[in-house]
Parts: sequence; structure tokens; C-alpha cells
Amino acid sequence: DRYQRRVHGVVGGGDSACEEAVFLTKFARKVILLVRRDQLRASKVMQERALNHPKIEVSWNSAPVEAVGDTARNLLTGVQVQNTKTGEMTLVPAGGLFYAIGHKPNTEFLDQQLELDEAGYIVTQKGSTNTSIDGVFAAGDVQDHDWRQAITAAGSGCMAALQAERWLLARS
Repeated sequence: DRYQRRVHGVVGGGDSACEEAVFLTKFARKVILLVRRDQLRASKVMQERALNHPKIEVSWNSAPVEAVGDTARNLLTGVQVQNTKTGEMTLVPAGGLFYAIGHKPNTEFLDQQLELDEAGYIVTQKGSTNTSIDGVFAAGDVQDHDWRQAITAAGSGCMAALQAERWLLARS
């Protein structure tokens, strides 16, 4: 497979980036983790998995500036990276580039009407979609720290719909 001969870049330093880098090692010759700081923010377990993987190389203090490629063939060939401490520019060869720079839940519109945690996620009661306001339910990416994926969003959306229906029936 042509992807197994390539080097791929992953931008980020948290759990998502480390998880993505480890996953991509199945398909790439090498994965370069481009980390803007001089340390990872990932959990200890994810740091160890990424840092100890023989196919993962970490490029510390690295911020991607430009994707470089062969426009005639519509092909990525590298990433222009700037060292965040020295300003030095380096071309990192890469046949693929993946951003895993975290997730910020879109909850600003709530204007503090619901209880949010320190990261901006809606707080729900354990095992339910109930929020701090009776009759208001939260589902998907705005309340799910861990999975943040379509299938769990669909599942929690179904939970919220059923809980809303029960809530309405109890009040009619």
C-alpha cells in the first residue's frame, strides 16, 4: 500500500494527537508528532504509548506554517514548520497531515444558563442527559469529554430524546 511507505505528520500534543499518531503507525512508515510546546499535554498512558513507539518521532516546539506539495499532482510532500522558541523554519517531509489539536465544545451561546465544567462542557447527571435545569437535556459533543464521536453523539441524542419525552409525559 502506498501509505505505508510514507511519513505522516500529526499536529497536537494531547490525548487525541497521541492516539492519532499511534493509530497512523499501522499505515505509515513513520509518524512525526508536531508539538508546539516542549512537552505533551496527553495523559501519562498516552504519552508513554506515543513516546515509546518505534515509528513515532516527536518534533518539539514545532508549529506548522504551510503545507507544501506538488500542485500538478495534487500531492502533499511536506510541512513547513517553525520552531516556537527560535523562529527557525524547517521543512518536514510528509505525505499526510492530520490535525488533532483538541476540542472546544460549542456552548458559549448558553451564556452560563446551564452548569458547565472548567473546559466548557455541559455538566450532566451521571448516566443520563439531565442538566442543571429540569427539562433541559444535553447530548453529544457538548457533554461528552471522552468519546466525542458521531456514534456516541447519536446514542446520547437518542437518550436525550427519550428522557425529554418521559419528562413531558410526566408533566401532561
